Amino acid sequence: MRIVFFGFQTWGYKTLQALLNLDHEVVLAVTHPTSEEVYKAIWSAPVEELARDNGIPVHVTERVDAETIDLIKRVEPDVIVVNSWYHRMPAELYELPPHGTLNFHDSLLPKFTGFSPVLWGLISGESEFGLTVHRMDDGLDTGDILVQHSLPVGPADTGTELVLRGMDLIPGALAEALHALESGTAVWRPQNKAERSYFHKRSERDSLVDWNWPAEDLARFVRALSDPYPRAFAFYRGERIEILEARASDACYGGTPGRVIVQEEGGAVVCGPNAIRGRNRGLVISRVRCADGVECSGEKFFRRGGYLDSQA
Repeated sequence: MRIVFFGFQTWGYKTLQALLNLDHEVVLAVTHPTSEEVYKAIWSAPVEELARDNGIPVHVTERVDAETIDLIKRVEPDVIVVNSWYHRMPAELYELPPHGTLNFHDSLLPKFTGFSPVLWGLISGESEFGLTVHRMDDGLDTGDILVQHSLPVGPADTGTELVLRGMDLIPGALAEALHALESGTAVWRPQNKAERSYFHKRSERDSLVDWNWPAEDLARFVRALSDPYPRAFAFYRGERIEILEARASDACYGGTPGRVIVQEEGGAVVCGPNAIRGRNRGLVISRVRCADGVECSGEKFFRRGGYLDSQA
């Protein structure tokens, strides 16, 4: 089959790599412009460079415009494959190929449509995550599902580990989807809209710790925001600190939310919600990073006690 690929950054890069290993012809790669900011971005990977190294024509654009649509019409693709493209496509484009447009989304749709689904899924306490290949339509991640692969979420998994494992699902899911189209055996499954959940794009504020969350939720929050993602942070004695490692305490603690109260197995315990009743676990912070980039054990850093706050 003749394929046009749309993608950007690492998920897109991995998908183009997988396409190159299959017995299909990639006739065009469409990607966003690279810039100094892009090279500093999380998980940045140059789709343009990979395409050109493999003799694939490249079209670089900020968004789909008339020139883009005209170019794709001229190369006559059988299908368009999309992964990590950050602008909407018009129906004129995604309905153009005989097999339509396949979009890759890193969640088990219809749950976790939108942005950063792997991180939001871990924060939310999901027991599994995965990759969905669906037909693009006029909604956001709402099209009929063709292929879906899942993996379990382990009790100690970080966001980075899950993202990397999710990328490993791409080659198999891609091969299965293209084979189904080519062989005429594709079975499309409509999404149940009642089960849909949508999560917004993450910003700096979304990494601020809320001490009203249960300790178990905060422990997942810290694991989800692992390097190279913006880390969970709070303020201690006027200084912004990043929380790198944490877990729920063994014992229950009482006091005021955000209060550093005691040491437990190499870390400092911080009270959580309804601490006045002494029935909830605290968050044991075992490693932090200071504003100057220096890392320190929680036991040593919090030896003076005090409070962690949501502002300086």
